[in-house]
Amino acid sequence: MDEEIDKLIQKHVLINAIKHNGKAEVGAVVSKIVAEKPELKSSIKEIIESVKKKVEEINSKSIDEQKKILEKEFPEVSLTEEKKKEEKVLPPLPNAELYEKIITRFAPNPDFVIHLGNARPAILSHEYARMYKGKMILRFEDTDPRTKTPMIEAYSLIREDLKWLGIRWDEEYIQSLRIPIYYQIAKELILKGGAYVDESTKQEYEEIVSAGQVHPNRNKSPEDNLELFEKMLSGYYKEGEAVLRVKTDLKYTDKSLIDWVAFRIIDTEKTPHPIVGSKYIVWPTYNFAAGVDDHLMGVTHVIRGKEHKQNTIKQSHLYQYMGWKQPETIHLGRLKLEDFIMSKSQIKRILKESRGLYSGPDDPRFGTIMGLRERGILPEAIRNLILTVGAKSSDASISYVNLASENRKIIDPIAYRIMFVIEPVYLKIDNLKEGCLRTTISYHPDNKSLGSREYEVCNGDIISISRDDYESINNSGTKSLRLMELANFEISGERLVFKSKSVDIARKEKLSIIQWVKKKNSTIASLLIPSKEELKVKYGDIEKVEILESLSGKTIQLIRVGFARVKRVSPSVELVFSHE
Repeated sequence: MDEEIDKLIQKHVLINAIKHNGKAEVGAVVSKIVAEKPELKSSIKEIIESVKKKVEEINSKSIDEQKKILEKEFPEVSLTEEKKKEEKVLPPLPNAELYEKIITRFAPNPDFVIHLGNARPAILSHEYARMYKGKMILRFEDTDPRTKTPMIEAYSLIREDLKWLGIRWDEEYIQSLRIPIYYQIAKELILKGGAYVDESTKQEYEEIVSAGQVHPNRNKSPEDNLELFEKMLSGYYKEGEAVLRVKTDLKYTDKSLIDWVAFRIIDTEKTPHPIVGSKYIVWPTYNFAAGVDDHLMGVTHVIRGKEHKQNTIKQSHLYQYMGWKQPETIHLGRLKLEDFIMSKSQIKRILKESRGLYSGPDDPRFGTIMGLRERGILPEAIRNLILTVGAKSSDASISYVNLASENRKIIDPIAYRIMFVIEPVYLKIDNLKEGCLRTTISYHPDNKSLGSREYEVCNGDIISISRDDYESINNSGTKSLRLMELANFEISGERLVFKSKSVDIARKEKLSIIQWVKKKNSTIASLLIPSKEELKVKYGDIEKVEILESLSGKTIQLIRVGFARVKRVSPSVELVFSHE
């Protein structure tokens, strides 16, 4: 490998390491090198091997040392510029220049909590509103008390999720409290000749359309249809006996677009609404209420899933009749988080049928925002991932590995390092010449502001190490190990026999450096490990440090295990595995 290529490898390893808290990744470095010098593809095997060696060398240094080397060897590299290159910038909104003020909205149906897919339009709507110094609206679309019955608790849970994600809205509306407004617009629409009352059954109407005919009421005068609509409002018709339809183009090949339903009757004595009870029996459909509100609230840009493309067409007829300008619409592709359950209906079914095997909407096996929060994923990681995917119309399948990688970048510099021993094996300290050893262990190798804890280990003290470490070392030829930040020992039966304090000897003999817990300073902890639809539990000993109480709800790093969220510390310590 010539000197020029070696320098190139060193440069990109240093840049990658500094960006990722001192730990470069081979794959990312190789990609950068090949992008800069495509001709090296023919020597990719040799490049990978050289990168591996350089990554191992650079990763062994502190981040301060890495920065000094980069500054000395590659003064032309600006980390500020490198960081700017990686910042996620959304593309401009379509026709944004035509509007004095950009107004976006997030309009969830409060029939359940939101998941990662729902968070995408919420984050994008918020980001665009801030990008253009505009306004974002939160609107609860809850006008279907029968088939998509709102959950009264979902309103507050959705608000909490949005606030946790860092989303701040400027105005809030609940559609079920706006029913009289929709009635008034409906009457105006009827008088403009844009809607009629259909008193036929669903089957009868489908037969009329299939035969290429029009409903008789379609040609009645606006006044006659207004009278029929007033009869709907008065309770003259029962559920299923009448609907109000918006007139559309009769030539649509997609029959669902023809004369779509704007209002239907729902027996709210049988299925009362959680907010307004049985006050109303005539309810607007999604398309009517959303279309009206987008206009009245001045929404300029609607960001929603591509499954709403037909709804955009339907609503265009309402806008034409009323003489309104239709908002710009961005249709997003579906977003899937691999190996996570995200479907609202599926989650609700599971919770109903699982008989307590799932904790609720916050179960870490679900792709809900509550579930991801429970798992220790930070809001910044979700936001970064959403901005990376952007506002594309193509479907996207996200690997949890990618989400975990974003999370690791944020959490690694600030996460306390705590020792946790899974399936502990207990061994007695022996042969300490001075009787005791004292050590100070930092909570973070680089972030000294997190502080440290002190340990005194004496002859006769019981130390626990993991069963995996015990069996691996006990079956090795030397039976020797190094207790992290303490000293070198040899396993002899149920004893840990002191050998030396020397780190150099440990390196020379290539001893395994393992985490450990002093039994007197430990407590039992359980680690929940979500895996697709399974939830495994592992038990072990965790350090009973003074700060443990303050770590409740936070994500920590369990040394040599991975990152985990501290779900609770009392009455027992419960952890939820996040990622490695």
